[in-house]
Amino acid sequence: MTIDPRLQTIVKAQPYPLLFASISGAHLYGFPSPDSDFDLRGVHILPLEKFGGLDIQDETVQDSRIMEGLDMDIVSHDACKFFKLLLKKNGYVLEQLYSPLIVYTTQQHAELKVIAEGCITRHHSHHYFGFSETQWNLFLKESPRRVKPLLYVYRVLLTGIHLMRSGRIEADLNILNEDFRLQQIPELISRKLAGPEQSTLNDSDITFHEKEYLRLRIELENAHQASTLRETPDDLTRESLNQLLLRLRKGPK
Repeated sequence: MTIDPRLQTIVKAQPYPLLFASISGAHLYGFPSPDSDFDLRGVHILPLEKFGGLDIQDETVQDSRIMEGLDMDIVSHDACKFFKLLLKKNGYVLEQLYSPLIVYTTQQHAELKVIAEGCITRHHSHHYFGFSETQWNLFLKESPRRVKPLLYVYRVLLTGIHLMRSGRIEADLNILNEDFRLQQIPELISRKLAGPEQSTLNDSDITFHEKEYLRLRIELENAHQASTLRETPDDLTRESLNQLLLRLRKGPK
């Protein structure tokens, strides 16, 4: 994907210096439809006056509106909050950090990606179990049932299985399916890309997708059980994050 230069203009207009900014959402997952907005995710560095008092201000900055002619959803966390999320079994922040769709980067961003490898644990599987269940229930509740939440179900489960097996984040469903080779994925993506008129499913399709959902959940559980990933981030990883945060707070020399 070619990064639209307007995104870089939007990044430069953010209120605080950024560690990085990347694209998440449907563009990262490999199935943006013509009306998909841009989900921009990043990490910012608060100045002392914003976090040195009793109350931390702007720990998360969020904005949703049309900017530079693009429908944007922007969420940025202060580095301290983001680093704490990395130390938890949070798949969202890993996907943002390792997104190949980079709008803005720094040397410290590259350093953080190396350090964060020590944050990846076998218990990240719980994130993907929970996310898949939420999307599946959303899919079932809708009438008519849309392709989008179903694609999210498949994307989340395949990302989780891949992570347990390889220790690497991959969020693009097209790339994931090169290994999994699920015949239904290309058709679902094609329908999503075609726009709203093709984005719903018949009830007759539900039984098949439910079997696949349950099968892949079992596969994720098996991958979790067999995973050789660490149980928790070690002390060295935590200290490396702490030292990087201190350097970011001090700013360039």
